[in-house]
Amino acid sequence: MSTGTRSQLSILSRSWGILPAVFLLLAVLVLPTVRLLGSSFTDASGAVSLEHYARLFSTTLYLNVLANTFTMSFWTTVVCLLAGYPVAYFLATSKAGLRQILIIGVLVPFWTSVLIRSFAWIIILGRRGVLNQGLEAMGLNGIDIIYSFWSVLIGLTQAMLPMAILTMLAVMQQIDRNLQNAAATLGARGSHVFWRVYFPLSLPGVSAAGLLVFVSSLGFFITPVLLGSPKETMIAQLIVVQIDEMLNWGFAGAIAVLLLGASLVVFYLFDLIVGIGSLAGERRELPPRAGWFWTGVGKSGQKLTAAASWACAFVAEALERIGLLKADLAPTQTSRGTKFFAMAVIFLIAAPTLVLVPISFSGGASFDWPPRGFSLQWYESLFDSPLWKEAILRSVWVGLWTALLTTVIGTPAAFALSRQHIPGKKLVLAALLIPMVMPHIIVALALFYVFSQIGLVGTSLGLVLGHSIFALPYAVVTMMAVLRNYDQRLDHAAWTLGASPIKTFYRVTLPIVKAGVVTAFLFSFVKSFDELTVALFISGGITTTLPKQMWSESLLNISPVLAAASTLVLAGVSILILGASLFGRRKSATN
Repeated sequence: MSTGTRSQLSILSRSWGILPAVFLLLAVLVLPTVRLLGSSFTDASGAVSLEHYARLFSTTLYLNVLANTFTMSFWTTVVCLLAGYPVAYFLATSKAGLRQILIIGVLVPFWTSVLIRSFAWIIILGRRGVLNQGLEAMGLNGIDIIYSFWSVLIGLTQAMLPMAILTMLAVMQQIDRNLQNAAATLGARGSHVFWRVYFPLSLPGVSAAGLLVFVSSLGFFITPVLLGSPKETMIAQLIVVQIDEMLNWGFAGAIAVLLLGASLVVFYLFDLIVGIGSLAGERRELPPRAGWFWTGVGKSGQKLTAAASWACAFVAEALERIGLLKADLAPTQTSRGTKFFAMAVIFLIAAPTLVLVPISFSGGASFDWPPRGFSLQWYESLFDSPLWKEAILRSVWVGLWTALLTTVIGTPAAFALSRQHIPGKKLVLAALLIPMVMPHIIVALALFYVFSQIGLVGTSLGLVLGHSIFALPYAVVTMMAVLRNYDQRLDHAAWTLGASPIKTFYRVTLPIVKAGVVTAFLFSFVKSFDELTVALFISGGITTTLPKQMWSESLLNISPVLAAASTLVLAGVSILILGASLFGRRKSATN
């Protein structure tokens, strides 16, 4: 056997774990998206044409909507980073027990449907909502904030804030706290210890959080529809209108190209400066033979970080000198103000959704606050309706199959990416993580375009495939986080004692990483159960899922049945998150 053949077989043996995941992405994400975007370059007769782009740029309407989308996404990102950083820092520096409890408070709303959270904000921000009634009780005038820029910003921020916190926390937990103690021992002031040591090390997490929040916000349409006015129209809403009302695939594809192009530019700039690996908690390392351009870009990012650190340290030191900041804190100690702020933010993330619970037991026929009387009629209506029962069962069924598929595919991919030296490893990791930042509306539209031609619209298989694209990155990232702390010397010891690789995996590796596998399965299930965008296009006809049924009801008739369904979803997600947390803690204690 030649050296080249042996080399190819060696590469194949190391990379086999990523092949199913890559195949799934190519078949269900790349090819449908390419076909959809290709339709934007043809006219009604199928001939090559730029008429859709001529229409797109013939008026300022679509560019204004795109600008509005970028503005909303930008401010959502700014608020999420400013509010989320102290929370992530507090979680990273807290004791393990307290941190686990608080993380659950962040995870539950993170995995709770954006649709449900938007319902909650309608109740809170409405003209006769919780906020205005509270202000009136204090003798103050109410504020008219619903269906405005501010209500959309609040809804988007609450939806994206858990993602920002968890992304920054993943990086902060890897920072060695002894570095701050060392800086203090060498005479650094409290402000310099944080801003010149800790803050620069945490910036990859900040950058990753900013990317995820910004690009994810670009594709939102649920929150703007429910909480905004026509002035707050975002680009994804235009895509939905082109399909639902006009069935204009070509022009919808042109708008999708505009949105996708903007997302990819942001994604590319992020990878250029920070590195895509930070999305999985990895630090960026420039190649040893990187060209002058790449080295210059990487160093410019470092210089910007250093300049920001010096500026913040200077301002903080000035505030310390005039007594507005405490200068006597220990290097790793969190101030009371930071703790209070972090707890307040976690409360604001988790609490709003709970207003739906009492409404689900209301005796009234609308989303009134406070609820009138007590009744179980809305739960009876929910479980007596064949349509609602079928939607719940189908969501559970699709969620279980999606979780199984993504766990089976994502686990070997995570092993290969964590342990093997694979050519193009960075590119493969980027491909697996792209669904996390790619606007869901584009993928859903592309799947509808292709699945309608091969008979998968309205089928459970079509839903499972569509949901798997968005659940797979979470399964891979979860397993990579577990494997990052796995001691491979345990496998080597088993091999030394005569165990085969397969026996070592089942008797040594799997029992240790079992908690991660279960967590990846549960996260994939919840992600599928919550997915609305794909269901809007793929479920079709009367075969619906729970999120789509809730969406349809919200557009036709908002009644407490929605609150009852939302309460059940909230309870189910909470049970799954608590179960995953308790299982992981028990396995850690056992090991």
